[in-house]
Amino acid sequence: MTEATEALGAGEPSGEVVLIVDDDSALRGALSSMLDMHGYKILEADSRRSAVSVLDSDENVAVIILDLGMPPAVHSTEEGLGVIRAASALLHPAKIIVLTGQDHEQSALEAIREGAFDFLAKPASIDDILKAVSRALLFFRKEKLMAAEGTTRLQFNAKVSDGLKAVREEAEEKLVRQVLKDTGFNVYATAARLGLKRESIYYFLKKFGIKRDD
Repeated sequence: MTEATEALGAGEPSGEVVLIVDDDSALRGALSSMLDMHGYKILEADSRRSAVSVLDSDENVAVIILDLGMPPAVHSTEEGLGVIRAASALLHPAKIIVLTGQDHEQSALEAIREGAFDFLAKPASIDDILKAVSRALLFFRKEKLMAAEGTTRLQFNAKVSDGLKAVREEAEEKLVRQVLKDTGFNVYATAARLGLKRESIYYFLKKFGIKRDD
């Protein structure tokens, strides 16, 4: 995990709703308990159908933790990708974190292509899961704020063929540039909006070559 990604992982839950989609009841229970202890509200689904039903009825879901391999196609990614496509069709704002034991890189790229936000390979540590959820919430909150202000959804241009790292880094750069623009390139205000330390903003400025005149 890069320093930049860790920086974007900062943030507090504030009771946001997380939907866990996995046919493994033991894993769902463990994830639910862990996230509940950290202040999140938890919903569960054990299939594509039940997940879509939740998303269709609850627009407050902020993050989805999604397994790709579920019945009746446990050895393929089709059921999980179907959830991502359904969320997109519903224009649901939730950020999707794929958590799966499927072929890691290929599954990640397929999921990103369909609209997933992030990817973790099983078994993932509690720390990695919490950081991924926190990163997703940062983007969820920012897009919600932008929508309220009449701004369109953040769009990313990184090619899927460039790999998951390229997609993540462009997402980071887009977000930082947008908030810097919103604040008139005020580093202190940008750090406050993103819930980051001022030093983290300077790190992004250097990493992405961002200048006041951009």
